Amino acid sequence: MRYMNNATSRRPQPLLILTPSHETEIQSALLCCRDHGVELRIRSGGHDYEGLSYFSSSASYYIVVDLFNLNDVQLDLESETAWVQAGARLGELYYAIAKQSTSAPMAFPAGICPTVGLGGHIGGGGLGTLTRKHGLAADNVLDAYLMDARGRILNRKSMGEDVFWAIRGGGAASFGIVLSWKLKLVRVPPKLTFFKVSTTLEEGDRSNKLIHKWQRFAHDAPEDLFVRTVIKANNKKTIQTTFESLFLGTVEKLIPLMKQSFPELGLTAGNCTEGSWAESTLFFSGYKQGSPLEVLLDNTEIQRAKFKAKSDFVTEPIPESGFEGMWEIAMEEDKPIVILEPFGGRMSRIHESYTPFPHRKGYLYNIQYLVKWEGDGVEEEQRHLKWMNKLYNYMEPYVSKSPRAAYLNYRDLDLGTNSVDGKTSFSEASVWGAKYFKGNFKRLSETKSKFDPGNFFRYEQSIPPLFHK
Repeated sequence: MRYMNNATSRRPQPLLILTPSHETEIQSALLCCRDHGVELRIRSGGHDYEGLSYFSSSASYYIVVDLFNLNDVQLDLESETAWVQAGARLGELYYAIAKQSTSAPMAFPAGICPTVGLGGHIGGGGLGTLTRKHGLAADNVLDAYLMDARGRILNRKSMGEDVFWAIRGGGAASFGIVLSWKLKLVRVPPKLTFFKVSTTLEEGDRSNKLIHKWQRFAHDAPEDLFVRTVIKANNKKTIQTTFESLFLGTVEKLIPLMKQSFPELGLTAGNCTEGSWAESTLFFSGYKQGSPLEVLLDNTEIQRAKFKAKSDFVTEPIPESGFEGMWEIAMEEDKPIVILEPFGGRMSRIHESYTPFPHRKGYLYNIQYLVKWEGDGVEEEQRHLKWMNKLYNYMEPYVSKSPRAAYLNYRDLDLGTNSVDGKTSFSEASVWGAKYFKGNFKRLSETKSKFDPGNFFRYEQSIPPLFHK
């Protein structure tokens, strides 16, 4: 499923959309743009929350390089690695891993949606069901090929460790065009367990108490267990809370664990499904049980609903009264979604400066707020955006502070944008940069100053060179 950003129809259209089948075509386009003062946008084939990979609100002239044809996946099972071109989608990677690692099952820790483009996903971090066990997608990258502003193709050694660090979670499009990633695959058991259990507020305050208990349980649980919470309001009538889980083991091992640590959920073996890691990716993507793996390759389902998203990180459990206020606001909107995804496990053991993604130890979970609508017109759009801002403002006392953190892959231009002339200073950009990267933002800016001093790779929230005033 690919989402269309809400404001793209009012932005200037690109001069050209290039769909290269070879890196030399990208090189020619890049050099042409550089010589003629035309901005370049890079799309890795998936979706973009604010449309920055395929639209520009600042440039009069720009072209889009869409990498979806560069989607080759080459696995080396002996070394447990894979070279994957940046235009490949997660579904294409997952399919290749599932088909080729049958005797010794392997996986890659990345996102849930199969149509997400791998290039941008890793460039922003990459959360998923295996994050508590193996870290982010960006934590599991061994090498990369990157095209710089001069059209050179560099690997990890030739680009240098600072740049290699920066492109793994710091917004790779600020530094160049990632052509391919070398990934470290991870081993998984042949049989895993997954479940979805739903409750509604019509069942009294059970949902509220379950979420309150979930906050500590999901963070402190064994790292083999991932349990996220998806909250939906249905046509302003009721709130549905769904607990979705992946366990790296059998039902026989999961049930005693849940009865001991989260008995309030009332999980039974009848709620659970056992299957392979590949089957779990279908489960979380919403496909029916028994669907063939080939559906992971289907890129034709495009949802053109307009939407707006925001994100938060939580460091202390939110009180039940806090969730009660959230429910009240959620009931004012037709179909809002709030997703809570737990951290802990290996994420707590990785230092916040290991990659640019700093939200590690001390963070209980991430929140994504999402609202979608189908109507046209500015008035309709503003109504939904106003609701989103109301919810976001309400949550401020309950989430991380100094700064109020945000996740780059849930891009939010409301946090701040660069100036149109491309000369935003580090201090000006820190308004939004510190929320995504905390103390890592300065190192990103220093790296940008050395690697792309002319700021060729720029957009509304690109990393600015440190020396810009």
